[in-house]
Amino acid sequence: MDHTSEPWECIVVGAGPAGLSAALYLARFRRRVLVLHDGMSRAMRIPLTRNAPGFPEGIAGPDLIGRMLEHCERYGAQIREAEVVEARRHEGTFELRTADGTLHHGRALVLATGLHMGQIPLPHDEHETAIAAGVLRYCPICDGIEHTGTRIAVLGSDRHGAAEALFLRQFSEQVVLLPCQYAGLDADAHAQLTAAGIRVLAAPVVRYAPQADRFDLYLEGRDEPHTFDVVYPALGSQHRNELAQMLGIAIDAHGCTDVASPLGTEVPGVYCAGDIVDGLDQISVAMGHGAVAATRAHNWLRAEDGHVLPAR
Repeated sequence: MDHTSEPWECIVVGAGPAGLSAALYLARFRRRVLVLHDGMSRAMRIPLTRNAPGFPEGIAGPDLIGRMLEHCERYGAQIREAEVVEARRHEGTFELRTADGTLHHGRALVLATGLHMGQIPLPHDEHETAIAAGVLRYCPICDGIEHTGTRIAVLGSDRHGAAEALFLRQFSEQVVLLPCQYAGLDADAHAQLTAAGIRVLAAPVVRYAPQADRFDLYLEGRDEPHTFDVVYPALGSQHRNELAQMLGIAIDAHGCTDVASPLGTEVPGVYCAGDIVDGLDQISVAMGHGAVAATRAHNWLRAEDGHVLPAR
């Protein structure tokens, strides 16, 4: 059992930009707040982001998260690395069980559990080295501009892949769409790609060979590689919504919580923030979600305690 004699006023699950923003606000509201996380924040894998406001020279994901952790802890937030495997409402509080069997109790809850990106099949170390080298990217919105005029490959043979290729076309005339396996595009997608001057290669990729300054892709039936400056997989994502579902929060067909869930959910006292929420999966958006969710949680606690006129 958790050694805390009283339940936390709010527990935040997740220590990415959303969860840590929520924790900072709650701590500055003088709430007793606990952050539980499993060390899997996507932001920790970013070699350098140049679209985080206030960092014109860019900032590495681990450095950003490190600063945010320090900021939270300075105001009293408690941070613990532990995987939450079960969540339920029990006797007026939220009960969270971590993988080691510990129970944590909180009056309010912010879920900032994020998502997993669909990845290409590379050994972990080789995959992370390619990301660090900048030849493998997963977010065109974040860094498409950095590949202006370069040779860009998009991996994905459905409309999602086509949409990503069309988005990247504004940065380069050398965009190619390749399938990871046999699949087809509908006529409308083909027409849009053709009109934009985007080549579509029909043979699937059978070997991925990232280099220090390029990415070689080997296609079925071809001995020589196609060489690109950067590869963008468009393989979808899996939202980490298991805890939300355990608590009875509605999940849409894409695996997201409602766009309004930072403001509150159908479960009183539960708020969602960051990539789990339907919307733009960006650091700045996640921070905003965290601030909104924390303020709503704080005001909900005030109302529960009889302070019926919430602060603005």
